[in-house]
Amino acid sequence: MTFAPDMPDLEPLAPIEPPRDCPRCPRLVAAREELRQQNPTWWNAPVPAFGDPAAWLGIVGLAPGLHGANRTGRPFTGDHSGALLFATLGKLGLATGTYANRANDDVMLTGAMILNAVKCLPPANKPTPEEIRTCRPFLDSEIAALPNLRVVVALGQIAHQSAVKVMGGRLPKANFAHGAEHRMPDGRILIDSYHPSRYNQNTGRIDEAMFEAVFARALELRQTS
Repeated sequence: MTFAPDMPDLEPLAPIEPPRDCPRCPRLVAAREELRQQNPTWWNAPVPAFGDPAAWLGIVGLAPGLHGANRTGRPFTGDHSGALLFATLGKLGLATGTYANRANDDVMLTGAMILNAVKCLPPANKPTPEEIRTCRPFLDSEIAALPNLRVVVALGQIAHQSAVKVMGGRLPKANFAHGAEHRMPDGRILIDSYHPSRYNQNTGRIDEAMFEAVFARALELRQTS
């Protein structure tokens, strides 16, 4: 197997990440094997978390995108959504360096960690409920491995649902809505945001100001959580 030349060098939570050939979800394994044949220089494996192990802020996405993290090996890198996310983090002092849409640029996160509800690429970007459940222990372990975590931003409804469950909350009492805040049983706070996907940006469901406001609020809550 030939790995992508721009594969990430830093895997801050490596001991608890799934293996490259994680066998847990047969449909995702089949899609991964097919892509390895079609695009042998791509990452084509579970995508590890990226960021600061001392993070107070967790950012939970849905899953790797086909031409994004599944190709580059770093969350939100290589497709449209990453440009807005990393620009926002940089503007608010949560990232340094210049985002160049590849995993070997010089971007580093400060105080933040990017995670995914599902580690592997789901066909059509739609994981099944069983696949979400099967992958949830990895998100659970990663959140547990961040001792300074105080605030979590969930990007989209699936990320919200997984985050609520691993943080000990109850979904009937924590409905997803852009900008909604939910205090979890352990005192940490979950904030919801629409996902910064190309579709959501193009349709006006989310824009730069809306997205930035969510992270600005997270910074405010850091002082009180």
